[in-house]
Amino acid sequence: MPQLRLALNQIDSRVGNISANADSVVHWTRHSAEQGAHLVAFPEMMLTGYPVEDLALRESFVEASRTALRELAARLAAEGLGELPVVVGYLDRTEKAAPRLGRPAGSPENAAAVLYRGEVVLRFAKHHLPNYGVFDEFRYFVPGDTQPVIRVHGVDVALAICEDLWQEGGRVPATRSAGAGLLISINASPYERNKDDLRLELVQKRAQEAGCTLAYVAMIGGQDELVFDGDSIVVDGTGEVIARAPQFSEGCVLVDLDLPAARADAPEGVVDDGLRIDRVVLSEDPVAPYEPVVTGGYADRLDDDEEIYDALVVGLRAYVTKNGFRSVLIGLSGGIDSALVAAIACDAIGAQNVYGISMPSKYSSDHSRGDAADLAVRTGLNFRTVPIEPMFDAYMGGLGLTGLAEENLQSRLRGTLLMAVSNQEGHLVLAPGNKSELAVGYSTLYGDSVGAYGPIKDVYKTDIFRLAHYRNRAAAERGETPPIPENSIVKPPSAELRPGQMDTDSLPDYPVLDAILTLYVDRDRGIEEIVAAGFDRELVAKTLRMVDTAEYKRRQYPPGTKISAKGFGKDRRLPITNGWREQA
Repeated sequence: MPQLRLALNQIDSRVGNISANADSVVHWTRHSAEQGAHLVAFPEMMLTGYPVEDLALRESFVEASRTALRELAARLAAEGLGELPVVVGYLDRTEKAAPRLGRPAGSPENAAAVLYRGEVVLRFAKHHLPNYGVFDEFRYFVPGDTQPVIRVHGVDVALAICEDLWQEGGRVPATRSAGAGLLISINASPYERNKDDLRLELVQKRAQEAGCTLAYVAMIGGQDELVFDGDSIVVDGTGEVIARAPQFSEGCVLVDLDLPAARADAPEGVVDDGLRIDRVVLSEDPVAPYEPVVTGGYADRLDDDEEIYDALVVGLRAYVTKNGFRSVLIGLSGGIDSALVAAIACDAIGAQNVYGISMPSKYSSDHSRGDAADLAVRTGLNFRTVPIEPMFDAYMGGLGLTGLAEENLQSRLRGTLLMAVSNQEGHLVLAPGNKSELAVGYSTLYGDSVGAYGPIKDVYKTDIFRLAHYRNRAAAERGETPPIPENSIVKPPSAELRPGQMDTDSLPDYPVLDAILTLYVDRDRGIEEIVAAGFDRELVAKTLRMVDTAEYKRRQYPPGTKISAKGFGKDRRLPITNGWREQA
């Protein structure tokens, strides 16, 4: 059987930075060549970054992507890499589709190309376009109608893009019909907790359906709310894993494969789902037999808590660095939320680039003040204390506020102070709100919602506690100082905006609340289904009312790392003005 050394480059890209992304392709292609690769693949829309959203509708951006692709092909050849076929994702447009309402000829395509000997020898567009969750690809793209196949060293290699695997039909059965010995799928598949197992099962199933080895190359890094975790996978035609890459780690997955020789009577024409085989022969002769040096490997999977924590770190690091910031600013209350955010920030960009401010009021407890200072010592972040009591007294003297207005004033003063320091010193402010609080509106607009990014926006309170325990445990296992004070973890949660205040004054215990929210927010269950799951009807009705009436607050909350299947934002889109309520 012919041999082929495949290089899957699991790397990051930045949306809109086409030049830097092209540089990365050249760098990693050279690395792959040095490792003796015969075929190289990069993630979905590598040249433009992913997702490009409405940039896809901007003609200048589309043309910049197309031009960069041609220039990249020439550059690879000029730098001595032209004999190595490269599969790379980019943004293209169709020139032949018939105009129709909303989709004129020239509509954008989520595309990929094969670069070889200084030329773009093959182009194709994604066939299945996702239109769920965070994906709006029907809004932007037109689907491809070909089954691309390249012949490399006597092996027929079929190509696909991400959703082409997730949907039934299309390019997977077309790969079998085309008689390909290898299917390569390039992907920008966002992270969700527990998705790694689902992804592996999918790849194994599709390999069996395609009847050949399947290589799944994925992106890593972050883009706004999304995190990409890598997890590139290679399986044989029976679904047995040949190689699996680490999560959240950039690098090249190199694997030697024994593959069936291309058929002399390889099929042509139209196959499954109306796809037309588009076959390009690059090289007929197999490589000279060699002793395989890379037979793959199976990177250890992260446990659930480590996986989520790493996703939060990667998401924050990407947002900070890709937006040109060097430092972040956090209001440190001594509570668990701001403590976890601080730990994540220190891990993401280094404690020397993290600034914390304690802003005690007359209601702040001594232990909260001490816990904030203790956190700073443990992590090594930059720390200062700025009491808000003088500012608070000035406002109260002029306005005479009481009750909730008095409580929220304290939060808003802290938000104003953070933004003032941010403007003065150039730090990016991080909002510490969690998913439980955002769900029920337990956050103050222009107060604790102030910030440019919310690292734990998609993390329920019960998971906050678990992640804090995990991070401290991981530090202890490495012989390091646990970053989060134990007192911040064990003390009852409180906003400390009035004497003796506890979160449970207004909210159910968090394990109960989060269980109800999971059913309502994440799974779209109605009140009857939630009550049937064993929850008190009155409590459920109250919780659902809080969720429904807080939509306007969530719309004004900053973006934050998405780790669940249904985060607030693009995943969950409900009208603010909404008369529908679940009936108790």
